[in-house]
Amino acid sequence: MALGIALAVWLDRVLLRDLLLVAVGLVIVSTISVRADVSWGNVALMGTVLTLAVAVPYLLNRFGYGDHSIRFHWLSGRWTTWMWAYLLAVPVIGWVLLPTYFVRSGAYRNWPALEDWTEVARFFVGVNFVGSWDEFFFIITIFVLLRRHFSFWFANVLTAMIFVSFLWELGYREWGPLLTTPFALLQAYLYSKTRSLLYVLVVHLLFDVVVFLSIVHVRYPELQIFFYLW
Repeated sequence: MALGIALAVWLDRVLLRDLLLVAVGLVIVSTISVRADVSWGNVALMGTVLTLAVAVPYLLNRFGYGDHSIRFHWLSGRWTTWMWAYLLAVPVIGWVLLPTYFVRSGAYRNWPALEDWTEVARFFVGVNFVGSWDEFFFIITIFVLLRRHFSFWFANVLTAMIFVSFLWELGYREWGPLLTTPFALLQAYLYSKTRSLLYVLVVHLLFDVVVFLSIVHVRYPELQIFFYLW
């Protein structure tokens, strides 16, 4: 990122402005550990910092630059048949892949112990909050800003690298990138095709429901709600 900003100083001032917005958001996120932790203090801290990581670049873009490149396009007309079909497929795909990943890889150890119902409730809220934030930050902010200057796939790959790095720190480790990388690439592709923030949010949160249930299942194995591929 630092190298890109340095080059943009000489090559493209508009690119420089947008890279600075991306850098501001990343610096804000880097001020805390994003490892999954449902303690009350961390929930408040992480919620505040992640909110600022979206809000500050947006406000700088809107009121500092007088630009409107960061926009929240909630709807883009009627959803097509293929869009509805994919929404139906998402929980099925998640149900098949995610429990096997968390259990067989041991990645569930990176997630909270969920020792009582209050931790389960905070975990549910946290999973949905961070999942929503992912789309606001990585897609609506980073991908959209990079897409102004680069080809779709170049911007998509750059965004996915940052996205997957964040998810790694969050807890999607071991062979998690084999799942999170195509997911990150596909989310940007879906947004480019649909121009609907609501759609990519629904897709993400459907996956996250299965993430939540997978971790709860591991912590409370008497809840027999999944099968494993191996």
